[in-house]
Amino acid sequence: MTGATGNVGTAVVRRLLADGHAVNGVARRPPDAEFSGSSAVTWTSADLATDCQELLGQAFRGCDAVVHLAWGFQPSHDLAYLERLGVGGTEQVLQAARGAGVAHVVHMSSFGAYAPRTGPAPVDESWPTTGVTSSPYSRHKVAAERCVDRFETATPDVRVARLRPGIIGQRSAGSALLRYGLPGLVPAAVLRALPLLPLDRRLELPVVHADDVADAVSRILDTAAVGAFNLAADPVITVEHLAAALGTVHVQVPAPVVRAAASLSWHARVQQVDPGWVDLAYQLPLVDTARAGSELGWRPATDAVTTLEEVVAGMRSSAADATPALRHRSITENVVRAWTRGPVSRRREP
Repeated sequence: MTGATGNVGTAVVRRLLADGHAVNGVARRPPDAEFSGSSAVTWTSADLATDCQELLGQAFRGCDAVVHLAWGFQPSHDLAYLERLGVGGTEQVLQAARGAGVAHVVHMSSFGAYAPRTGPAPVDESWPTTGVTSSPYSRHKVAAERCVDRFETATPDVRVARLRPGIIGQRSAGSALLRYGLPGLVPAAVLRALPLLPLDRRLELPVVHADDVADAVSRILDTAAVGAFNLAADPVITVEHLAAALGTVHVQVPAPVVRAAASLSWHARVQQVDPGWVDLAYQLPLVDTARAGSELGWRPATDAVTTLEEVVAGMRSSAADATPALRHRSITENVVRAWTRGPVSRRREP
């Protein structure tokens, strides 16, 4: 499993170990000994943004399946690096799996790979994966899907599944989400005192808990399932849900204004979330999860509002896990890192 120490990976590790699987975990920075799955997992340290196909092949040898979860979100101003990690890394994983004779590959895609919505109805897995071109994240997810397309054509004997979840959350990802979305000098307590939530009321977001994504991965592995599966829980998250979870008041601000503010602050290095994320929020379709239900027997155990509330609580308390990717967010540490290695929007962690 690549990306075994991140938001999704930690949940999948927990589930697969509980199911009795032997897990080889691939991560750029292996977890601390305190991580609940640390001693039960065989760890390989590999940076998918570098030439590591041979190392991956060694990690995959003898495995029944490869679950590819690794992805990068920062530094958001270094798109070449993010492309090497997300797209180049996916290509290396696929070729390493092919060389190791792996029979089943599960690729973590995203609803972010879908083309913009044309109406309010949720879309199934046949919706075009041409992405939202103004979003680097979406473009890279689309490019990774094309890697998987070519792999499927070249290796018809390998079973390939793709997951296209909505926004994934769990409490222990709180600190990581804060590092990506809140300037490093701003304390987490600010989330308790937000006076207003300036967003366009048209916002609608599919959300799913990390444990429910892990459940889908487990079902795909157990049934050797193939094809694409959308994952999301009810209800669709709206600005009203966001305002309630944050304990604040929504103020109507048109999406173009929100995007302009995000663009200005991102270019000024005030915050590290590029404006393409605003485009995704207002353009991507909602997802129909009927296929996951009918073919996998998948039903989310946690509803979307509960997941949102759990994530907000985790962000407020700087909840973390014993992995470098989900480490505790510290203002002192952020100051030191910013001084010695630059802002997170341009910094590559060692």
